[in-house]
Amino acid sequence: MSDITLNAPKLFDLSGQVALVTGAGSGIGQRIAIGLAQCGANVALLDRRSDDGLANTASHIEAAGRHSIQIAADVTSKSSLADAIARTEAELGALTLAVNAAGIANANPAEEMEEDQYQTLMDINLKGVFLSCQAEARAMLKNGRGSIVNIASMSGVIVNRGLSQAHYNASKAGVIHMSKSLAMEWVGRGIRVNTISPGYTATPMNTRPEMVHQTKLFEEQTPMQRMATVDEMVGPAVFLLSNAASFVTGVDLLVDGGFCCW
Repeated sequence: MSDITLNAPKLFDLSGQVALVTGAGSGIGQRIAIGLAQCGANVALLDRRSDDGLANTASHIEAAGRHSIQIAADVTSKSSLADAIARTEAELGALTLAVNAAGIANANPAEEMEEDQYQTLMDINLKGVFLSCQAEARAMLKNGRGSIVNIASMSGVIVNRGLSQAHYNASKAGVIHMSKSLAMEWVGRGIRVNTISPGYTATPMNTRPEMVHQTKLFEEQTPMQRMATVDEMVGPAVFLLSNAASFVTGVDLLVDGGFCCW
């Protein structure tokens, strides 16, 4: 035992760390960003949204006693991401943590899908995660340490019954395997890379009134008989980013209520 004096709660302490969260204006990204602040990190919030989503996230972080900055940027733009990292380090300090949650979802039968629909989703969900990891890692490699968590989906592991979303499933499978590949590229250079694959989660997208019948099916198909709350993604993210997971890299953590067991 190298440090028997280190108590368990401190393993999850993110005090003094600087995080960047993409997709921080709503849903899973928003809740994780707030959760990182509640564990002690200062957080750069990145989203392309034009509503008050980032401001809302920032207000919760301020209430937690931490600092944040709001960055309006698109994860498909390499130059915008470079600028975002530079601003983060200038205003908050050396980047040590990142969560890439920016993504979109839609569906269409494969034989009817237009190329634009396919390409736009791939650009955001897969290329956007790669470009984000690339920009973040460049800073982390310079700083000598870092941990990255990419938000994938159980749809990257299984095919969702009744949903025509081949492009979405492929993008999330790509995120999982790309993250494993990046983890191995950087494993000896101080950076860990892991993914979280949520099951059906009660995000604003999944709780719209017109989704009520689909939501009921999601709940019935999940062994725990409900969808996850966005709050339930915070613990897995904090674990993977923190010293509690210091020997964990290249892992896809399913947070799916048992869905992939059946």
